[in-house]
Amino acid sequence: MAGEYDAVVVGSGPNGLIGAIMLAEAGRRVLLLEGAPEFGGGLRSEALTLDGFTHDVCATVLPMVGASAAFRGLDLPVELAFPEVQAAHPLDGQDAVLVHRDIAQTAVGLGSRGDALAWRETVGATARGDFRLVDSLLSPLSVPRAPLRMARYGALGLLPATTLARTVFRGERARAALAGMSAHAMLDLRTPITGAYGLLLAGLAHQVGWPLVRGGSQELANALIARLRCAGGEAVSGHYVRSLADLPPVPTVLLDMTPRQVLAVCGDRMPARYARRLGAYRYGPGVFKLDWALTGPVPWKDPQVGRAATVHVGGTLAEIAAGEAAVAAGRHPERPYVLVVQPCVADPSRAPDGRHVLWAYCHVPNGSTVDMTSAIENQIERFAPGFRDLILARHTMDTVAYEKHNPNLVGGDIGGGSAALSQFLRRPRYSLTPWRTPLPGVYLCSAATPPGAAVHGMGGYHAAKLALARD
Repeated sequence: MAGEYDAVVVGSGPNGLIGAIMLAEAGRRVLLLEGAPEFGGGLRSEALTLDGFTHDVCATVLPMVGASAAFRGLDLPVELAFPEVQAAHPLDGQDAVLVHRDIAQTAVGLGSRGDALAWRETVGATARGDFRLVDSLLSPLSVPRAPLRMARYGALGLLPATTLARTVFRGERARAALAGMSAHAMLDLRTPITGAYGLLLAGLAHQVGWPLVRGGSQELANALIARLRCAGGEAVSGHYVRSLADLPPVPTVLLDMTPRQVLAVCGDRMPARYARRLGAYRYGPGVFKLDWALTGPVPWKDPQVGRAATVHVGGTLAEIAAGEAAVAAGRHPERPYVLVVQPCVADPSRAPDGRHVLWAYCHVPNGSTVDMTSAIENQIERFAPGFRDLILARHTMDTVAYEKHNPNLVGGDIGGGSAALSQFLRRPRYSLTPWRTPLPGVYLCSAATPPGAAVHGMGGYHAAKLALARD
């Protein structure tokens, strides 16, 4: 195959796909190799429970697809389905907090004028305006495109989510809503930078919404593969790369892999010092995930929760913070924070008429094999009594199953590495160009590079830009 290609991309997650498309559309002859039978990485969809029920194995709700510079200009032939309510947060004995696209409508539901104003001044400030703040956050090693907005965001976002919530908000409703957003970071909410994750995700709910792809996330992966092939690229699945020696000789290689896989593939070629840095890379907590086929919609105590595709189940700020602190300490909370996604709210095509699909996960210590089925279902029953009576079938994935499904999910870590402040810029090392490796022409483009996790494609975007600039 010598001379047939200019670049090889290993791994077809969103980052690998974006990197491959950029190289191909710049005129490079690109070969994309994927070890799994299907393309997509975290975008794969399967019939996990029963025939006719479409489940996303990992990512479903994709706000970054509308916000990321890597996706904004692609105009892909996929239909984004938006729920009426972007996210819901049920609470005991009162109406749920609802996060709408409209900032004012959301603020009114927080229960007090003071918290309504504070939401507008914090989350609202993150959401307002053009994409320059988001672009700055997704290119954290570049000159900020909105320096004043970035400074304001950073001053608040560097705080622990618990501190930010208790400082800015007086009531439990707004505090709980921010905690539910911040817990996506899979970190102890008492640690720095967790506030930033909450502000950004809540801001995106207002700025671009929290959509899903009609028909399943696999449809987005399929559209990206079609775009690559239209640009002249070649994509091959079921081809597992175990060594750089398995690749044809090309001037450019992009690896959509986290450090553990990079070390396995690059072997003795990596300089010892760089290899040690990769070996010291820290992975975060894992997840335990459940998928269900249901006879009908979840019977939430507050029916308004049924309008949201994303539901943060965990109760108050104090409860969520306690659960995430337990996971960070290596324990399994009895009442975990549970991320629930009900796709049929926005996309009824995921299940037969009248039926529903549902998935939920909670965070667990990395590598855990503890069965969290009862803990997760108990939390849902807490706010939706009778939920279990609707279950036709369930499918479980612990951290071992997740890593088997996708080797990048080390110990079940769906974030590609700890998102803590100590590793925010050290992904996987301190450098102005962390996507570049010491090996000539070899680049990293996974979630283990800035800006980290989520379906934004920016790891591939930055790696491809570096490779093209070198040429």
